[in-house]
Amino acid sequence: MNNLPTTEGVMPALFIGHGSPMNAIEDNEFSREWARQASRLPRPRAILCISAHWETRGVYVSAAGQPETIHDFYGFPKPLFDVRYAVPGSPALAQRVAELLGTAPGSQRVHLDPGRGLDHGAWSVLRMMYPQADIPVVQFSLDSARPGPWHYGLGQRLAALRDEGVLILGSGDIIHNLRLFSFHEQAAPDWALRFHTLSKRLIENGDHQPLADYPALGGDAHYAIPTPEHYLPLLYVLAAQRPGEQPAFFNDVVMSSLSMTSFVLGGHA
Repeated sequence: MNNLPTTEGVMPALFIGHGSPMNAIEDNEFSREWARQASRLPRPRAILCISAHWETRGVYVSAAGQPETIHDFYGFPKPLFDVRYAVPGSPALAQRVAELLGTAPGSQRVHLDPGRGLDHGAWSVLRMMYPQADIPVVQFSLDSARPGPWHYGLGQRLAALRDEGVLILGSGDIIHNLRLFSFHEQAAPDWALRFHTLSKRLIENGDHQPLADYPALGGDAHYAIPTPEHYLPLLYVLAAQRPGEQPAFFNDVVMSSLSMTSFVLGGHA
């Protein structure tokens, strides 16, 4: 049963390139833009975050009433580990996700995880967007062994949440190859610039099938997406797109082999 409150209109959907965890505590162009975008969005009743940093076999959704702040990284300064984002969870939203994905046809069993907290793919962005930590947040896991079209199909079913006041937030990076990343040379290599141009054009044109079937995009995609976890959150946001919605891009920067490119679907308040 849907126990979530409804709201007028349709909530936007949002993809954010989250980059380094340090963006969670730094005042920089990226974190400032996250805050600016949040100030322009309608206030959500709750947030469903699909983060690159919760990989599972099967489909899981966090169902904690008070999710902990997970520090799922190493080698960063102590102030980053001291961060606590004490936001409420929403067992009702977790149950709603299970209902949306668990009904025929093509039903998908969803595991409710009452012990799962928020990883840095979620809280590093959200603490800048909503520093009051007063909007309930639920995380949705990634079965990264599954192909892109499968994830896109789940996203299509979750898109109904936009009519219920839920902000669908994908947090990852369209281009994410840390093995080739250079801290000393921030200029993007040719393959990254080509894939950036291609992926943006497909997003702008609403041409989702090639983006879902990303291995078929060729060698540049192989370098841009050596592993799928940072790319897959994009597909959930694209799957929630409504007819006539145009993406509004921001933080559209490629640094070496990592992109911060982000966009919002749907109007601002």
